[in-house]
Amino acid sequence: MANLKFILQYILKPRTTGAILPSSRFLARKMVENINFESAKCIVEYGSGTGVFTENLLAKRQENTTLLLLERNDDFCKILRDKYKNEKNIHIINDSAENIGKYLEQHGFTHADFVISGLPFASLPQDVSNNILTQTVKFLSPEGSFTTFQYSLLKMDFFSRYFSTYTKKREIRNIPPAHILTFKN
Repeated sequence: MANLKFILQYILKPRTTGAILPSSRFLARKMVENINFESAKCIVEYGSGTGVFTENLLAKRQENTTLLLLERNDDFCKILRDKYKNEKNIHIINDSAENIGKYLEQHGFTHADFVISGLPFASLPQDVSNNILTQTVKFLSPEGSFTTFQYSLLKMDFFSRYFSTYTKKREIRNIPPAHILTFKN
């Protein structure tokens, strides 16, 4: 049922949904590999969709770690709220990742320890992408990292304007295959 809803959202809002299917469990595992779950107090997820990455975050986080999920799509937010209504220390926010600072402050944090992103930077308007990464750099802990995935490496020059250090992995067990990029401040 979640896959059908995801396909429908892609048809209705392709620029903000970015993919026809949710990410695979293989991609989801690789997306969270660089998170230090022992020390993380606040983990932020941009573009949570139906919660594929969220599942891995919940499975590995410490009990007192706060998760902030920023999802702009109303239908996906409803799915997330229903799915995680009994989870502690998880906040599902129906807004753009551009406003991360506002929500960190609202929940008592000055920075995010780690940020993972399912956002389709290749199809987002350039000004929105710029705003998101500007805010990410501003509110990311110096010891933290920003991890995203892309289907191509066309946006590497764009990301390198914001981050100087990165690692790259590939996951072919995803439709389509994806590059996992982890950036440090």
